[in-house]
Amino acid sequence: MYSVNEIKELLEAFDDSKATSLDIQLNENEYISIRQKTAKPAKSAECVTAVQTVPEPVQIIQEEKAEPKKSGTPIESPMVGVFYAAPSPDSEPYVTVGTSVRKGDVLCLIEAMKLMNEVTAEKSGIITEVCAENGQVVEYGQPLFMIN
Repeated sequence: MYSVNEIKELLEAFDDSKATSLDIQLNENEYISIRQKTAKPAKSAECVTAVQTVPEPVQIIQEEKAEPKKSGTPIESPMVGVFYAAPSPDSEPYVTVGTSVRKGDVLCLIEAMKLMNEVTAEKSGIITEVCAENGQVVEYGQPLFMIN
């Protein structure tokens, strides 16, 4: 990922060069593509007009990947924190795909401000998908599991 200052430096270098196009890959889904047109100088006996570079507007294009429809009801994160699928690193996960759970069963832990918070099933059913990875930071409202 490029910082704003790095992108500004690239744009200044591009502006000072004789290049007419610049493509910057920001990340897997975003890139910047810049094209500039150069006007030909008009020459006459009395004066010479300087070449002026006119950059085209910058477009940031974000490709959206079509995600498959998730079946079931999402169980969302109640807070921002680190997702843990098991009670300890050497333990088995609380649930996996295909696990049958009852309302109130512990599904995972979320560590927030050095406290371990249990996330429990809101309804009985079968886990059809685990949407978060162990050790991953999750956001409030982010789906953690899908349950049918």
